[in-house]
Amino acid sequence: MTDAHVFVLDRDGKPLQPCRPCRARQLLKAGRAVVVRHTPFVIRLIDRTAADSTVHGVEVGLDPGSQHTGIAVFTERGSSRTGKYSIQLDHRGTAIGDKLTARSNYRRGRRSRKLRYRAPRFLNRTTPKSWLAPSLRHRVDTTMSWVTRLRRWAPVRAIHVERVAFDTHAMSAGKPLKGIEYQQGTLAGYEIRQYLLEKWGRTCVYCGAAGTPLQVEHIHPKARGGSDRISNLALACRPCNEAKNSTPVEAFLHSKPALLVRVLRQAKAPLRDAAAVNATRWALWRALTATTLPVATSSGGRTKWNRSRTNAPKSHTLDALHVGELGQVTGWPGRVLVVKATGRGSYCRTRTDRYGFPRLRLPRIKHVHGFATGDLVRATLAKGKHTGVHTGRVAVRATGSFNLTAATGTRQGINHKHIRLLQRADGYSYTTRQENAIER
Repeated sequence: MTDAHVFVLDRDGKPLQPCRPCRARQLLKAGRAVVVRHTPFVIRLIDRTAADSTVHGVEVGLDPGSQHTGIAVFTERGSSRTGKYSIQLDHRGTAIGDKLTARSNYRRGRRSRKLRYRAPRFLNRTTPKSWLAPSLRHRVDTTMSWVTRLRRWAPVRAIHVERVAFDTHAMSAGKPLKGIEYQQGTLAGYEIRQYLLEKWGRTCVYCGAAGTPLQVEHIHPKARGGSDRISNLALACRPCNEAKNSTPVEAFLHSKPALLVRVLRQAKAPLRDAAAVNATRWALWRALTATTLPVATSSGGRTKWNRSRTNAPKSHTLDALHVGELGQVTGWPGRVLVVKATGRGSYCRTRTDRYGFPRLRLPRIKHVHGFATGDLVRATLAKGKHTGVHTGRVAVRATGSFNLTAATGTRQGINHKHIRLLQRADGYSYTTRQENAIER
């Protein structure tokens, strides 16, 4: 593992090749560079232009997901990749869906109260063919926003993205497939396993064990006529798989009728969540191709196969580093920047009670003593129970006594005189984590 690199701009604001943190400190100490942005850290040289520099360029790998998207910035020499920067983008699609549901309930409730009648308008609304729900559109927009930012800070030459989580055509039963070599080669099993991991929640179907090696298991035993079709496959831990052996599933789960019903129902159920993610990935692919950069696509099965060859742990950012055709990986950053989408606040300046009547009015002026809620700040406290230096997002109060939320918790009642602005609010919160943290 290596340190995450620093993004570098020339004196005209054009991206140069990222450098190591030690080199960035030397440039800042010598007065040859100035800080442009705190997180991610970006510097600008004041004595060099892109025309006077050697820029090899970098590439970006994307691993789109339902809750998180992994982003990796790397250099590629031949078939070898070296990670330079890793970002885990946390989406807020669930929160958006909850707010839309609440809005729908408010509108439905108004129609049943003794108020001015408002006819329902949902039958009059039409949607274009490529329409995505706001909770899904948010995932595409935030990912494209960060791709645009990276293109502004680094010389991006190409993009690699997972367009599908698994190749359903590669898993289909019947005669051998021709024309695409990997479908009947080393990747076929990885496509099936990726699908089963998504479908059964990465747990044993019989005992619910998680975090343990899982084996592909036939629900209806193959020795008793069960097929190899994907609807007859599940994941089981080794003890459960050996205990079931060739026993019919009805006999194996005769003492657990509720579990038997759930297993049989889930075996035939479509993977709706994965289908929604796949739809998002196609929309993201179309948006990426509009950037005019070369876009290479791959499947999640190939990514998993690449990780197995390099012995890399499972994480969103390492998946992004292993997307597509890959020979070897020579290294990756030891720390990951976790970017969480938080939104930019609310236009509503009134809080209501359970009956819809106003109970609290918020101030219309959002800046207090030069700070706004969501700004990235650093507080230096010389005494008191919060003594020390704290960095995080601030929540302003009209009294001048602010709250500061950092990775270690929230500190309340910090006077604005002890706070220094690092970066204006941009709709995201930033923390870091170790890359070796395994995610499921």
